[in-house]
Order: sequence, then structure tokens, then C-alpha cells
Amino acid sequence: MPDMQPMNQTVQETPQFRVLTEDQIEQIYFAALDVLERVGSRVHHDEALELFRSSGEAVVGDDKRVRVPASLVERALKNYPRKITLKGRNGKRSVALQKDHVYFGTGSDLPFTYDRKTGERRRTTYKDVMDAGRIVDYLPNFDFFMSHGIVSDAPNPQTYDRHQFMAMLEGCTKPMVLTSVDGEGLEDLWKMACVFQGGEEEFRLSPMFVAYIEPISPLTNDITAVEKLLFAAEKGIPAMYTPCPSSGATAPATIAGMLVQSLAETLLAIALCHLKKPGMPLIMGGVTTVMDMRTTTYSYGAPEMSLASAANTDVSKWLNLIMFSTGGCSDSKCLDEQAAIESTISNLTAYLSGANLVHDVGYIDSGVNASLESLVMNDEIIGMVRQMGKGVRTDEEYLALKEIDEVGPGGEYVTHDHTYEHWREWFLPKLMDRSDWETWNNEGAKSMSDRVNEETQRILDTHEPLPIDDDARKALKEIIDAAEKRHSK
Repeated sequence: MPDMQPMNQTVQETPQFRVLTEDQIEQIYFAALDVLERVGSRVHHDEALELFRSSGEAVVGDDKRVRVPASLVERALKNYPRKITLKGRNGKRSVALQKDHVYFGTGSDLPFTYDRKTGERRRTTYKDVMDAGRIVDYLPNFDFFMSHGIVSDAPNPQTYDRHQFMAMLEGCTKPMVLTSVDGEGLEDLWKMACVFQGGEEEFRLSPMFVAYIEPISPLTNDITAVEKLLFAAEKGIPAMYTPCPSSGATAPATIAGMLVQSLAETLLAIALCHLKKPGMPLIMGGVTTVMDMRTTTYSYGAPEMSLASAANTDVSKWLNLIMFSTGGCSDSKCLDEQAAIESTISNLTAYLSGANLVHDVGYIDSGVNASLESLVMNDEIIGMVRQMGKGVRTDEEYLALKEIDEVGPGGEYVTHDHTYEHWREWFLPKLMDRSDWETWNNEGAKSMSDRVNEETQRILDTHEPLPIDDDARKALKEIIDAAEKRHSK
């Protein structure tokens, strides 16, 4: 059973991965401002258009294209919170979103799941989402939970998000990031969260979820996305407005150009939320990658995704915004060497760049297929990455001059007190094999995949998350039933 105390708040220490110089960041930022003011962004939402018109600064065209001046964006940037604290449904497992605190979690809405028994992929179900929650609830290096699937067995596609949230709640007690069908769906998810938190004001003080919202690249804000964004602003729901441009398809075929467009799309949302409710907790996002020109795949394993994500994080730090990034994912169709390589690279760069919320961990098949085994494997990878992030201490205790003097030439450190005091600081793998050949062979000559499969099954067989009490379950059911009734007509 893992430690059930509040989540670790991993602070980036000595090792860092920085992609952009300050001059390059300024170039990207001012280019994004130029795009917003000169090219503009199309907004398909009447209230949002009126907010921009009423500002006296933005220019709203007959084609719903909004051109936003730098003055409005920069005023909005001054009013954003620099720290957001999220709590789990039991009020204990928290994450503090602030500069250089790095947290890892799953992604959402995968239509397919890798079936552990058949080896085939099939449609994701309610139970799959709940099982993913149980895995995440147990694993120590996962700090937040996204659904890792889209429930295909919900009664109505217009209400699947309520059932999906219920499955997540049944499986996991950690903070969450939620997707919703529309503004009405987000309102129901918010009501469900308030059941655990005691009401609207309590939710504002310590929300248990972040709303995930996407514009449409390039430079388009559909009515549903804006509807959700404005509702989040009204209720104080932390939200991320996350462009997902594909370089060469829905963004320029250069990383810098893609970053400019993605930032412009984010800054539009920042300006809009400022007009709706100044200080609304908005998180900068950006799932930025390339389209493979041979297959047209939106690549989750491309090195360009890791590079662009780290560059986005550089920009977010310069703007002093919380950053939502990507890691631990792969284009591979199964849990193989490709999945391990791609997951490791993106986890490492996301962590060392200092992104705050690193999502999509466990994705395979280019963001189409869910894998519980990938979650378990990535937990080990993230543990190694975090160990590297601790850096090297060089104070008197760690330089160990006294111990070197005591042991001297030809001595040994195995029995020295200094070794006993410090060896537990090393990373000790749970799944990686370090035994000798004879031991490994006598214990079944198991591969990494074998060990991951066994550990995944062990967690599913043994881990039971904190149950939802009867009163809360009844209140949640009433919200879901009311939604079903509204959409059954």
C-alpha cells in the first residue's frame, strides 16, 4: 500500500532543460501579440463577442474575427493567479500548481483500450475508466487523474461526461482534470464536485478538478469551447485552454511558427477571461507536435513534441503562468521498446523543463488507445526522472572528505556509517531488473513486459480506493439522473 499522505510537491532542482533564450521567448511572445492584433481569431459565441466589443479596445468584425490589442492582453496577464492548489475528493491528496512544481497524470477520452486478456483493442468502457483510476490511485508517481478513456457504454452521448466523472471518482481519490461535452456538462461536473467539497464557495477555495478546454487550430474558438470557458470563469473553476496544433497541418511547418500560433490562441482566452472575470485561474496549455507527412498521424512520440512542449514551458515561465504539458506517451500500438523510448524522452524533457501538469502519460497508438500497463511502466520511468531531477549536493556531508580520509587507500565503504545513512537516497527500481543472470533465469527469465503485466494485475487484484459514502453517492446519482432526463426528450 503506497503512502496516502498529501502528494509530493516536486520542485525542480539543479538539472534543467531549457530550449529558448530570453531573446527567443520575446520574439515568440511579440509575434503572438502581432498575430492577435493583425490577423485576429474567430470567436463563435455571442456573449464573448459582446465582451470584446464592450472593452473598447478589441475590434470585432462582421465575420466574428476578433483582433485583440497588446494592451488588453498585457493588462490581463497581470491579473492571473500564480498558484492554484487542487485537492482530491477526500480533501487530503493535494497538488500545488506553481513555478517549478512538476506533477504527472494521465490523459483523457481515449476511444479504445488495449484489452489485457485478448491482446486486441476494443471500445473503452465505464469499468476501464474506473480501473485506470484504481491504478493511478495506487501509483506513487502519478499526482492527478484524467479519464484515460471515453466511456462508450454511457446511455447517451450527450451525458457521457457525467458517467465518466463518476467512474473516475469511484476509482481514484487524487485531483482530476476533466473534459465535458458542453457548458451544461461542465456545470453538472462542477455540481458533482461540490457534493464532496461542501458547496460553491468551498470549491473556489480548494477545487478538486481543472476543466480541460480546447480551441480549434488555427485561430478558431467554437461555441462549445467558449461556453465552457465562460462558465469556468463565472464559477471560479480552474481551466486550461489548450491548443492542439499539428505542425504542417493546422499550424506552420516550423516549431517557432507553431509556438507563435499556439500562444496567440492561448492569449485570446486570457484576454476573454479577464473581461469576464479578472483573476480567473486560467492555465496555459499547448499540445504541440507535428503531423507525420507519410501517415498524417498526429505524432505523440515525435521528438518535436518534446522539444516544442519544453519551449512552451520556457514561454510560460517567462509569462509567469502555470503550464499544462505532455509526456509519457507513444505512437506505438502496444507496450514495446518504442513505447518505452518515446515515453522516457517526453517524461524527462517535461520534468527537466519544469512544466507543472504533465498529462497524457500512458497514451499509446498516437492518442487513440489506452493501456493500463503503460501507466505502470511510466510510473517507474517517472521515478527515475524525478531522481535525476534531484541533482547533486555538494555540501560538507555530501563531499564526504572525512569519510574518504577515514577509509583511505584500499579500504571499503560498505560497512561505513556514512553509507548506511545515505544509500536509501538512491533510486531503487520496482520493475527494472538488476539481478545476476542465474537469479533472473531461476525466477522465470521474465522480461520487463512480463513484470509490468504482473504488477498491473496485482494492483487490480488488491487495491481498493477509499469508497464513496452513501449520501454522496445518492447526490451524485440525482445529478446524473437529472441530466439523463433532460436529454431523453
